[in-house]
Amino acid sequence: MRTVCVATGSRAEYGQLADLMRVIGADAELDLQVLVTGSHLSERFGMTVDAILADGFAIDARVPMPLEGDDPTDIARSMAAGLIGMTEALERLRPDLLVVLGDRYEMLAAGQAALLTRTPMAHIHGGEASEGAMDESIRHALSKMSHLHFTAAEPYRRRVIQMGEPPHRVFTVGAMALDALEALPRLTRAEVTQRLGIPVTTPYFLVTYHPATLDQGDPAEAIAALAAALDRHPDHKVIITGVNADPGHDAVSSAIEAWRSRQPDRVRTFASLGQVLYFSAMRHCIAVVGNSSSGIVEAPAVGVPTVNLGIRQQGRIRSPSVIDCAETESAVGKALALALDVNFRSEASRAPYPFGRPGAARRIVEVLKATEVEGLLTKKFHDLPGMNS
Repeated sequence: MRTVCVATGSRAEYGQLADLMRVIGADAELDLQVLVTGSHLSERFGMTVDAILADGFAIDARVPMPLEGDDPTDIARSMAAGLIGMTEALERLRPDLLVVLGDRYEMLAAGQAALLTRTPMAHIHGGEASEGAMDESIRHALSKMSHLHFTAAEPYRRRVIQMGEPPHRVFTVGAMALDALEALPRLTRAEVTQRLGIPVTTPYFLVTYHPATLDQGDPAEAIAALAAALDRHPDHKVIITGVNADPGHDAVSSAIEAWRSRQPDRVRTFASLGQVLYFSAMRHCIAVVGNSSSGIVEAPAVGVPTVNLGIRQQGRIRSPSVIDCAETESAVGKALALALDVNFRSEASRAPYPFGRPGAARRIVEVLKATEVEGLLTKKFHDLPGMNS
């Protein structure tokens, strides 16, 4: 039996991995191990390890990555603790394969641990671009550390190959989020609004804003512009989900809390909504607003307009339902007006979706089962045509 260890370090990442974990766990040829780290183990970020346990998964390793602040030294200390802990965990668990997703610094520590312990690694959602965040560099670094690749779209597959990865090890499987959207229960509007604590008939915006780690701008000014633009719609509630554990977290969180404190009846904040409530809230919201990848990947899949602020998601493939804007009150205001336009909303509800179809988890599992692990650690650099001439 082949042992597959899945590492997860954040709520958003787990939301995309949960269905894959279920498929691996249900397969008679595979043995699932779960390694939990990062903000999952932090009270400050909602202790989302509880959601993993509630879903019925046994946890084989917990690797704390204490985060005392959000400046570069704090992040470096957290990564150092993660690297040591994950190296020890992989030495103990001895999986045949480690699976990581995306581009967060917690997974960079996991990738380094896999490299040191000679554990073959499969990377999901490589080849993507997010030019306004350090995630861009982490994602590509993880691709070079990995031995199997599962991309969300064909252009992303080509980009991984462009980095020298052997084409026969790179597979386009579609977006992982589609599996979650397909599999999770769908709450009614009444159930969603009751859990959010707002009247059932009240329209609302679903807002997620994370630090844009390569942006030199002041996040407090960006939040102020966002708040001012949303305040033009006083009959709409504002539901804000938690800020991730990136450099700049404290400044963004403080600005959001100041906004909430000024309008406690209208602006509601949640450290984590959980998968079921978050995706259900997305289905019933007026628009997804902010700079999270969920506005690029998940919102278009359910036909909801996205107002995407700033440069954090710059470079990603987009659906026509995504409205990009600068982080100024005027630009956000114009984008919100378009998102509320009846004709645009109709077009967004049937806009073409660029990230494939559901079933990514099963496609990944078939490759994991079919691939010979022996010899996987060594790979020949794939030169593009003409490079050797």
